[in-house]
Amino acid sequence: MTSPHTDTTIAPTEREIRQVFIGLIIMLALGAIDQSIVATALPRIVSDLGGINHLSWVVTAYVLASTATMPLYGKLSDQYGRKPMVYVAVITFLLGSVLSGASRNLVELIVFRAVQGLGAGGLVPLAQIIIGDMLTPTRRGRWQGVIAAIFAICSVLGPLLGGVITDLLSWHWIFYINLPVGAVAMVMIGRALRQYTPLHARRIDYIGSVLMTVATVAFLLVLTLGGSTWSWFSTPLTGMALLALVCGVLFVHHVQHEPEPVLPLGLFHNRLFVIASSVMALTFMGLMGASLFFPLFFQLVMGASPARSGLLIGPLMMGMAASSLFNGRVLLRAGRYKPAQITGLAAATLAFAVLTWGAATSQSLVVIEPAILALGLGLGLVMPNMTIAVQNALAPIHRGVGTATLAFFRSLGGLVGVAGSGAILTWQLRAQGGAPGVMPLPGEGTAATLSNAASLAAPLYRHAIATTFLVGTCVIACAFLLILLMPEHPLRDHHHAPATAAD
Repeated sequence: MTSPHTDTTIAPTEREIRQVFIGLIIMLALGAIDQSIVATALPRIVSDLGGINHLSWVVTAYVLASTATMPLYGKLSDQYGRKPMVYVAVITFLLGSVLSGASRNLVELIVFRAVQGLGAGGLVPLAQIIIGDMLTPTRRGRWQGVIAAIFAICSVLGPLLGGVITDLLSWHWIFYINLPVGAVAMVMIGRALRQYTPLHARRIDYIGSVLMTVATVAFLLVLTLGGSTWSWFSTPLTGMALLALVCGVLFVHHVQHEPEPVLPLGLFHNRLFVIASSVMALTFMGLMGASLFFPLFFQLVMGASPARSGLLIGPLMMGMAASSLFNGRVLLRAGRYKPAQITGLAAATLAFAVLTWGAATSQSLVVIEPAILALGLGLGLVMPNMTIAVQNALAPIHRGVGTATLAFFRSLGGLVGVAGSGAILTWQLRAQGGAPGVMPLPGEGTAATLSNAASLAAPLYRHAIATTFLVGTCVIACAFLLILLMPEHPLRDHHHAPATAAD
């Protein structure tokens, strides 16, 4: 039965769209900045709380929790509406922020960062879903492009803001600052957003939710702990992998017999959705896997200072922001999204190949920086278009869970890329006799560990990092080949349900 408060026939006014969108931008900024703002404050956090051996979990706990909950937000928003789930996500995020800021030891901070991540898992997917509700596919390009641009810009600003806030106030305020900002976003969205989703009396799939969450978290723990905290063939890691496998199998069996599953298997009968999810996973696998070591490359191989290395990475996000905006305002006016995606992935593949060659042959910044910019420009044509393509291909009742699941595969691909590239880098260093242990990730290393790393010969790191760039090239090339097989449905200028054909 449709709720009396639901309005699916009256289009939102431009004023409503602007008010909601401003609130969504603020909500997105919270999620995007919080992924990177903590890295700058980690040395100060260790100084105050201790526990350097578990420092990486301050970031890992947040990422695990946010990634695992993305599909849940999508499905629950399909069942109970977008606005209630926005309240749940923002309030949970702000609660985690307050608790994180008040942490008295590192264990508390890790736990409260996980709470914060539980809320953050809904920020980006819900923003994309709400835009899909309010605007027809032909009008979404401009707004989805802005979302991608805001996310990219905030990712660059995060470390800078983290350093400024930590120096002027304290690291506690990188969490407390979220409170007034999040409150403003929630009020603006709550006042302007109407309920566009048909609400039906449906029960929550508790069993499916638990199985999916446990399987996802166990799998992510295998990726993040394997090869570092635990060896790849250790008993704890093997047990965690078996847990992920068993829960995954039970989840698939469960959703086949559940009338209202948390993740409908019908989504995977849609050829466009399957290819889109795979392309997004591969794209972020290559991007995150290689770009994670850009700071390491600039500092240890090219001799740049930490501050300058941060500036040298800026063209990647700036390129993504510029092409996302251009794509939304210009390219999508033709009603097609696939040509821009093909062009973007082709450019990204070529840029990665140039980076691989430049790193391996000791090229200067004259070669490296344009390649990083081209990589950002190419990827900016892929991500917002993929969200629009998926929303255009799915029935409105599955728009939420489909959009959130696409975001889930994007994050999952990024985590696989980070874990895989870290393993490749360590393997290369050990093979050449240059590194006895696992390298710290950027933002996680102390001055001592980075100093020890810098004492090794630059050519050793040059070769190892060039190998991660080569793997990134191959992964992005696979995404390019795969997108050639993706069907393209013309963008609709209405909200009616699309055809439900498998292709």
